[in-house]
Amino acid sequence: MENGELPKKETSIKEDRIRQITHLYYSRPEIQKIIYDFSTNREISPRYFEGFGKRPDSLQYKSDIFQMAKRGATSFHCSEELWQDPLKLSTDLKEKQLNELRIGWDLLIDIDSKYLDYSKISAQIIIEILNFHGIKNIVIKFSGSKGFHILIPWKAFPKEINDVKTSDMFPKYPRIITQYLIEKTKPKLIEKISELERPNKYVKDFTVSEKVMPDIILVSPRHLFRMPYSLHEKTALASVVLSPEEISNFQPKDADPMKVKIKNFVPDSKEGEAKELLVQALDWNKQQNPDEKETEKRAFDFKPVKLENLSEEHFSPSIKKILEGISDGKKRALFILLNFFRSIGMEKDELEKRINDWNEKNEVPLKQGYIKSQLIWSYRNKIVPPPNFDKDYYKGIGIMPTPEELRYKNPSNYTIKKHLEKNNKSRK
Repeated sequence: MENGELPKKETSIKEDRIRQITHLYYSRPEIQKIIYDFSTNREISPRYFEGFGKRPDSLQYKSDIFQMAKRGATSFHCSEELWQDPLKLSTDLKEKQLNELRIGWDLLIDIDSKYLDYSKISAQIIIEILNFHGIKNIVIKFSGSKGFHILIPWKAFPKEINDVKTSDMFPKYPRIITQYLIEKTKPKLIEKISELERPNKYVKDFTVSEKVMPDIILVSPRHLFRMPYSLHEKTALASVVLSPEEISNFQPKDADPMKVKIKNFVPDSKEGEAKELLVQALDWNKQQNPDEKETEKRAFDFKPVKLENLSEEHFSPSIKKILEGISDGKKRALFILLNFFRSIGMEKDELEKRINDWNEKNEVPLKQGYIKSQLIWSYRNKIVPPPNFDKDYYKGIGIMPTPEELRYKNPSNYTIKKHLEKNNKSRK
């Protein structure tokens, strides 16, 4: 079968087996209670074999969970953001309206890798750094596959920094904190994973960190993550809650849904416990981006150029490479393409067609629901250029910009100047 797909008969047998497990598992009162309690003030969405359920949605009663399972729900997902009323959410809401509706946000650090051992090492190092910043009440859960989720609840964050409401700073503040943790984690992660792969401690693989680092693109408005003790439909394992001490010895068999023991996923944090982490991350971000305010001003003052009779030959090599389809980093690539196409004035219909054509070329295409949500979010915001060639976005998806591209700063500048040069030659 293509792409390693199971024959329909085998797929059907697997689905039937998982449905039997879900009915039995979600019928348990303690499972219903932990999922229901965690859903307070969160947007939720059940996952079916066919895709996600309607959005927005919320749980009104604990019994809703079993009722959804009986209708075919295999897992339950929820928002990082906390809302006054999740059912008032809409894709038509502007940023100001979302801020008025949002009462806070949790910091969720999503660690994922092809290898569980890599994820374990990364989780342990991140927890060490969080402890160093005074965050002692930390909880972690298994993702259900090969990763972990670390949660720092809203209660732990200051509600205001420099006269700015912290609740209004999603996803900016969580992204800055995540980027800060990535940079602080990287040296030790390289050392530990290099030791795991190569016993010779003098040989270090400086690319290993890229295989396990949290992806800041996943920190986005209305992004959903698997709820604690929800099942994973591909592995039939439960997203069990662990203590930091349990990480090193954890094995997937410990997430057997028939054997799980319930633990609370919300740590008993102290008010403002994460203030030092947030302040340190913001200070670090200022040092890394001393001209951030001017950069933001240029980005939001950016005026897209409508390029008539545009040819793909004027696209930069990096954009052409992305458009061939990729295996890793598809969400980052989508972020680059959306900003690039919009900033050169591409019409909506053509833009969406190009995005869908590109997605079909990917080794494992992104879900249509994800692409649709990113399109909606992009059109809701002002047009900004794609990331500059010297940013980690490109390296993170395995693309190395050429020296010529670096001279043009970003893909939009490259294409605009190449297009204008060609037109000027034609006139002459």
